[in-house]
Amino acid sequence: MAEAVESPGDPGTTTPRPLFAGLSDISISQDIPVEGEITIPVRSRVREFDSSTLNESVQNTIMRDLKAVGKKFMHVLYPRKSNTLLRDWDLWGPLILCVTLALMLQRGSVDSEKDGGPQFAEVFVIVWFGAVTITLNSKLLGGNISFFQSLCVLGYCILPLTMAMLVCRLVLLAEPGPVNFMVRLFVVIIMFAWSIVASTAFLADSQPPNRKALAVYPVFLFYFVISWMILTFTPQ
Repeated sequence: MAEAVESPGDPGTTTPRPLFAGLSDISISQDIPVEGEITIPVRSRVREFDSSTLNESVQNTIMRDLKAVGKKFMHVLYPRKSNTLLRDWDLWGPLILCVTLALMLQRGSVDSEKDGGPQFAEVFVIVWFGAVTITLNSKLLGGNISFFQSLCVLGYCILPLTMAMLVCRLVLLAEPGPVNFMVRLFVVIIMFAWSIVASTAFLADSQPPNRKALAVYPVFLFYFVISWMILTFTPQ
């Protein structure tokens, strides 16, 4: 392409001039280096190599994950305002607790194949469907917590109720009676309150101040249903 310019001698005539003709007049100073090499600092390479888990053994990976799950269990046992469960969320702990609780809620009868199945499936449906429902309610209320963070907190806070189920199974080994029921009722109430306090300690700051009650109420119902299943459990 070329553009037309007027000739100084004849105003009515034009002579074509190349479009990029002016670039030939541009010169690069010899003092400006135009060659170079792109390199990565050695420290960055070492840091990236250290943080990578591709070369990590399976045993080290499992032990690291178990330690992370154990630390989250300790945060639930000693609830306080912390972002650990929200920042480093995972679903390994909730899965372990859900499977453990479902196994302990199975009745030991061998006469009917339907005794163990419904309880196991029921726990999974209540835990995961209930946690998803609470998470959606939290998001609709304007909460600033992600989907999987909410599932992580609600799942880890089942730990006190799982401990209550273990105690109730041990108490049920004794002779049934009013004292037996009162002991189980006391344990379930304490662990139910523990789960509520632990979950609200992690989720309270993620909700708008004027809607915290609306966010806590479904959590109360969620753990109440699980507590009722534990209290009314009777082995066969």
